[in-house]
Amino acid sequence: MAIPHLHSVQSVRVSSPCRISFPNQYHCGRSNFSRKSSSLVYASTRNFDRDLRLQSKVETVLDSVKWDDKGLAVAIAQNVDTGAILMQGFANREAVATTVSSRKATFYSRSRSTLWTKGETSNNFINVQEIFLDCDRDSIIYLGKPDGPTCHTGSETCYYTPMLDLLEHRQDEEHKLALTTLYSLESTIAKRKEELEVPESGKPSWTRRILSDEKLLCSKIREEADELCRTLEENEDRLRAASEMADVLYHGMALLARKGVKMEEVLEILRRRFSQSGIEEKRNRKSQA
Repeated sequence: MAIPHLHSVQSVRVSSPCRISFPNQYHCGRSNFSRKSSSLVYASTRNFDRDLRLQSKVETVLDSVKWDDKGLAVAIAQNVDTGAILMQGFANREAVATTVSSRKATFYSRSRSTLWTKGETSNNFINVQEIFLDCDRDSIIYLGKPDGPTCHTGSETCYYTPMLDLLEHRQDEEHKLALTTLYSLESTIAKRKEELEVPESGKPSWTRRILSDEKLLCSKIREEADELCRTLEENEDRLRAASEMADVLYHGMALLARKGVKMEEVLEILRRRFSQSGIEEKRNRKSQA
């Protein structure tokens, strides 16, 4: 099957049979062509050859997928920063190829027998950073950043119904997202922050105390950071270092809650720094200030 719109792909590189990644450098268009006609023909031919090589690489990867008897494979969209599973659908060769070229998570609708791109009606696109295949080559992950809520209900993800609640006949109007440890902690801290407006009987929780006292919170962060450093300076065991880091994370996340900053924002900044040296990043920070 021919892969559509490959002229718009930004230098897709197949780095391994399990992974399709998207480098950012791929220049085409008149702005890169020489004004001389001979150079223009050369540049056009070079880009055409590059497109053909790219198409061949993508076709090779798609040939390795174990499509079912209907030509489909399970496709899962995952948040690149939080790790949250956003949704699950199905994709065929054309859907994956379209995702490669557009960088928007694209699926195949079995009910309508057509391709569909998540966000084409809501504008809540999933901007794909990487595509992964599992070890059996029969399922796909679109790893990306969502522009907004993924679920048609308005929920952040489509997975918000705990099975144990169903088994115990519990129903909660509030969506319970499938949170990892880090985000479960963030959710708990956020709830304690909301509870600050409500008088508490008895001894307040530690989280409430540090959320209501910024001097106490900042002193604890400094204290815990110092204790973490001492695990290295005094050659303490690795479990001690892990314990002190947990304290630093917890108190640091309480400060973020006070500032209205989400961990997802922090992780997104870290991800953007992956391809940038620390020296360069600090220099840019100073120039922006």
